[in-house]
Amino acid sequence: MARVAYRNADVNLMARMMRAEAEGEGKQGMLYVGNVIVNRVVAQCPDFKDLTTVEDVIFQVQGGNYSFEAVQKGNVFYQRARESERRLARRNLEFWRDHPAKYALWYFNPYAPCPPTWYDQPFAGQFKQHCFYEPAAGTCESVYLG
Repeated sequence: MARVAYRNADVNLMARMMRAEAEGEGKQGMLYVGNVIVNRVVAQCPDFKDLTTVEDVIFQVQGGNYSFEAVQKGNVFYQRARESERRLARRNLEFWRDHPAKYALWYFNPYAPCPPTWYDQPFAGQFKQHCFYEPAAGTCESVYLG
């Protein structure tokens, strides 16, 4: 059983985002980005409680900006999904999760060492240039269930 319900359009959208955000970090890096996307669909916490689809997550606006910079600025995001990234997206949607993004809801590239917290969320780990953050204890338990 899949971690979240999805359609082919979701696979394509997620594949484009994974590539745009982490192509330079290889398949593993793209899988970690996919983990965060799926975790946001699963999570029922304040920042993500009304997000029920991959499309909702990718096009979410917070503070007047898209949550994922690639939607606003990334020309790679607006290219067609490739089959290699579609396979990775399906893996995330079906079952794949791994540390440091296993329960992460946020990531970013600080172009410096990863800070120990990011908007009060604890550091979960790093993969290449991306830092991953899980929800603080007691703030979003649903991410650990999905």
